[in-house]
This record gives sequence, structure tokens and C-alpha cells, in this order.
Amino acid sequence: MTGRKVLTGFEITADSHTLAGYRARGGYEALAKALKTMQPRDVTQEIVDSGIQGRGGAAFPAGRKWQGIDPHDGQPHYLIANADEGEPGTFKDRWVLEHDPHALLESMLLGSYALGVRHAFVYIRGEYDRPWRRLDAAVEEAYAEGLFGENILGSGFSCDLFVFRGAGAYVCGEASSLLGSIEGTRAWPRNRPPRMTVRGLYQAPTVVNNVETIASMAWIIRNGAQAFREIGTEKSPGTRLISISGHIRYPGVYEVELGYSWTKFLHEDCGGLLCNKPLKAVIPGGISSQVMTGMDAKVLTPGEVEGMTLDHEVLRAAGSSLGSGGMIVIAEGTCMVRLLQIMLRFYRHESCGQCTPCREGTGWMHRIIDRIVAGEGRPEDIGTLYHIARFNDGTTICGLGDAAGYAATAMLDNFRDEFDYYIEHGHSKFGGNLECQ
Repeated sequence: MTGRKVLTGFEITADSHTLAGYRARGGYEALAKALKTMQPRDVTQEIVDSGIQGRGGAAFPAGRKWQGIDPHDGQPHYLIANADEGEPGTFKDRWVLEHDPHALLESMLLGSYALGVRHAFVYIRGEYDRPWRRLDAAVEEAYAEGLFGENILGSGFSCDLFVFRGAGAYVCGEASSLLGSIEGTRAWPRNRPPRMTVRGLYQAPTVVNNVETIASMAWIIRNGAQAFREIGTEKSPGTRLISISGHIRYPGVYEVELGYSWTKFLHEDCGGLLCNKPLKAVIPGGISSQVMTGMDAKVLTPGEVEGMTLDHEVLRAAGSSLGSGGMIVIAEGTCMVRLLQIMLRFYRHESCGQCTPCREGTGWMHRIIDRIVAGEGRPEDIGTLYHIARFNDGTTICGLGDAAGYAATAMLDNFRDEFDYYIEHGHSKFGGNLECQ
């Protein structure tokens, strides 16, 4: 339906998430292959050759990140799977953790072997209870079978894995904040350079990858980099897990081959919009995705979506990105002023407060949009929102302050008439509706 599969090409049953279910579909064959026939540098080179890009938002080539670590430099190294997944509208990593946790564990072992890692971590958000229980049970199964610990598969390679539950702060999804949380300090973003591959967890070289990115590694090593490159497009190889929500008939997690028709995905695979309403806008990759590309437009209109394909180069050309894969569909009749209010409330709540522009700017924008929605907006409020967004851009350590500004400017650029109407009349052009009616 949505092209070839890398992660979801199996039937979900009562035991498909277990070690027995995973082994029945070829699980841990890639690990055996790597430990018996490949050197650590060969594993890294295979990932480089596959062309896989990070699935957490930035789409940075995963192999290039791995090449930033010399496994023989005499230092301890760390590999961390970022399973915090706090981006609104994004829940595709949850699918992996619940239904295929051993794919993540096998891939963590492959990465640890390639990078010279003795102790690896999965950092999972505290709200993810069932995913954590599934992952924790999978770790116990793997240890019982000798797949973690000392002398794995008689190869001389040893690795231990720790599952670390966060307390639910959105900023911990930012990689350097995540390190502080594990270390037991305040989870504040860190200035870079130095990069984390130079000085990361406990000041040692560290690689942090998203769950979907790492979980794909076992497939790549088992089937080869060329097989992965044959899926997707030349510049965007492979597949993406898309978690689609909003005014869509069949929300959920879909694995989509990169280069797939966006219109076909929305109207055939996902059943079209609720209430048979026309499409008003799409947020393609999570409300913060655009912070990764440095452009303003993260909300795409129907005219932009029509004829587009789901791949990195096409969305970059449109001034947007696939981000973390959290696609939110918005139908006609939705009040974009109230939608922006919800988004800015989120950013205000989740700002860690370390950087003044973000701490003060997100609060200022939230107060302005609250006043507009209360019917007390002023004509100068629009210019003030643009002003705050401009001065937040690039002035903070992490991208949260930037993202709040991008959210505001994207809504204002595309739906300025709704904001002007709200301020002039003291109420919404669409009755304040957020539900599809």
C-alpha cells in the first residue's frame, strides 16, 4: 500500500514482540553476521553506504555521525537511543518499542560493536509505560539468551544496556539535555562545539540516535546497504514511519517508502479527511520540525501538498521537512488562531528557562495569543509576534525558542486574515472550532 517495508513488514500477533517472534523473522542474524564476518569499521561503512538519514528530525546522515568516533582511541564510548519522543503529533517510535523492541536491541548491539561501546543506553520518556514494559521485558529476554553481557555469541565482544526513564520534560528530547538527565544534573541544553562525538556523556565520545534510525540498522546489516538504497529515492533512501493524526479518517503509524505520493497517502491509505471536509493545511513532521532546517514555513497548504512526494529533498524545496514524522492534518473550518494558542502554550510550558530569549519570549507570545483569543487583541499584536519570533531565532542554545517563533510566523504568513478578523471582531472567523464538524 505505501511501498516496501523495513520495520513493519510482519504480522502483529500476541508474541510477535517477543524474542521468539523476532527470531522467527530473522532476528539477531545480523548480529551473528557482524560478529563473525565483519570488523567494526565494516559495520560503520555499511551504514554510511546505505545513506540512511536520521529519523528524529534533522535528517543528518547516521553513518557520518558514526564516523565521528574512533573506536580505537582508548576512551570509553557511549551509544544512546533517544526514545523520549515528546514532539506533539509524533508517536512512531512508540510503535517500534511496543511491537518490535528486539529490532532496537539488536541494532544497539550492532552500533555498540561498530563504535567500541561497552555501555549503551535507551533513554525513554516517563509517560511511555507500555513501551517501557515491552522494552524492559525484551532486555531481560536478551540477557537470558546471552545477547548482552560478557563475550556475546562467543565473539569476545561485551556490551551492557541500561534503560533510563526520564521525567517527561520535552527538552530532554534534545540530545545534549538528555545527557544531563542521565548524568543526574539539570537537563539543560549544552553549547556546541565540542560535538557530542568528541565530548558527550560523562565527557566521553557519544552517539545519540533516534529509535527509528537505530532500529533500521539490523535490517541494513542483514540485507546489505545496496538493498536499502534500492528502497526510496536516490537522495532519500529507505522508508519513514509516519504518525498521522488530526482530521484524518484512519490515524495511526504508517511505514511509507520515501518518494511516495503524498496525495495518495492522505486520500487512499489514510481514508481522506473526516466529515468529508476539504484540506486546509498539513503540518508534515511535528510542530517543531522546521527548527531543523532553518526556514519559517512549516505549515503546508493544499496547493503545496498536491503533487508532492514524501521525501526530504521535495519538502526542503517547499521550505518544510519530514521532521520527526508527526503529520497533523487540518480540515477547513478549523480556527488557526486557537490552534496557535495551543502550540504557544506548549512551548511556554516546556521551555527549560536557561536562555533568556526563550524563557521570556515564549511567555510573551503566549500572553499575546491568550489576549487575542479572549477578544482583547490589538492591531499591533501581529507585529509584536513577528518581532519576538525574529529575535528568538538563533539566539538560544537549543531550538525550542526558534520553534515557537516558527510556529507563530508560519500561522501568520498563511492565515493572516483569521488573526486580523479575530482582533477586529473579538471572536473567531470559524467559531473557535478545533474539532471537525
